Amino acid sequence: MINEKLARPLLFLSALAFLLTVIFAFLGNYPVMGMIAVLMFVLLGFYFQAHATLKTFTFTCWVFAFFMGALVFPKLFIEVGGFKLSVLIVPLIQVIMFGMGATLSLEDFARALKMPKAVGLGMLLQFTIMPVSGWIIATMFGFDPEVAAGIILIGSCSGGVASNVMVYLSKGNVALSVTMTACSTIAAPFATPFAMKLLAGKLIEIQVWAMMLSIINLIILPIAAGLVTHYLLHSHIKGKIWRPVAVVLAVVCYFLAQNFPAAQTQLNSLCGAFLLMAILRQAWLDKGLPLVSMGGIIYIIAIIAAGSRTEILSVGIGLFGAALIHNLVGYLLGYWGARVSRLSEPDCRTVAFEVGMQNGGMGTALAIDVLKSTSAALGPVIFGTWMNITGSILASYWKGRNPDSETEKDPAD
Repeated sequence: MINEKLARPLLFLSALAFLLTVIFAFLGNYPVMGMIAVLMFVLLGFYFQAHATLKTFTFTCWVFAFFMGALVFPKLFIEVGGFKLSVLIVPLIQVIMFGMGATLSLEDFARALKMPKAVGLGMLLQFTIMPVSGWIIATMFGFDPEVAAGIILIGSCSGGVASNVMVYLSKGNVALSVTMTACSTIAAPFATPFAMKLLAGKLIEIQVWAMMLSIINLIILPIAAGLVTHYLLHSHIKGKIWRPVAVVLAVVCYFLAQNFPAAQTQLNSLCGAFLLMAILRQAWLDKGLPLVSMGGIIYIIAIIAAGSRTEILSVGIGLFGAALIHNLVGYLLGYWGARVSRLSEPDCRTVAFEVGMQNGGMGTALAIDVLKSTSAALGPVIFGTWMNITGSILASYWKGRNPDSETEKDPAD
């Protein structure tokens, strides 16, 4: 592990790389500019990792490093030895969702009954503000129909686990955040297709039933498997039968896959997940799954960026601008919607993150699996990347401001 003293030269080198990036961009030598930009983000990633207060930016740096690397060396992320890497997108997303489920418990869902106002308000804001603002922004920017549909899609998705981390760092209500993420995910098979049909139906064909089944197969089933894993690993029976149970579940998934071709890929992935659960130790799962999930997200972004290189270079700046506006609208209206409803300051911060940060993995999976469009996947990929940046900045700002010192008066007073 690099300590802060040893990390100082990395900051200097990253600043030098940034200067060279600007110079080569000015000279029009974009291939060299791209390579140096990749190096800059790698150096910054190691530098942030060495600082406790800046670690939240490490993941973002690696995302940008692979994103830029995919634009500079697209062939490395398109095909290897005749094997098309795009085939890995769906299984990787399932692994990520499995990891998300493994961090949840049934108590997280039951907790919604104890805080119905906050959970209900947050979900209402999330599934109205973000899809509608996505449609407005896509219309204002004049994107192609598939790209515009992707922007609406990411706004229509449920909350992601990254919001839970941001809420923790910002001194928000972590229990509320986890509960909202869990509940919005359960609601997604109904809310997401409905929002897409209503707002994006005139742009591209939206198959509501197919999207519902895809969310269940790609998102709900892996999360359910993660929930079962969490229960078996943390319950009183973990030392007795959880490994045999995992083997039995793997066998069940395997046989179901043979009889349900439409869900064969998803069931085979679950089979593999349960086999891993039976083989690996609890400590390995607890420490390894988050790393696998982050690595999966980074690699998915790189694969899609490489496959959509031409589209990104033509609309990339516009997409980043749209992502920034969309993200800020979510934070702003989420926070003040909660304030007007007289929620506590920690709850207001929590609702802001839950409304402003969506499940980029879900959006990417639906774009690839249902919409069959890498162009539609651009929105979820770029918006998901941007959320980590703005989320980290907002969390760092709120981290230095004690919620107890914030005014709890009605904004109209």
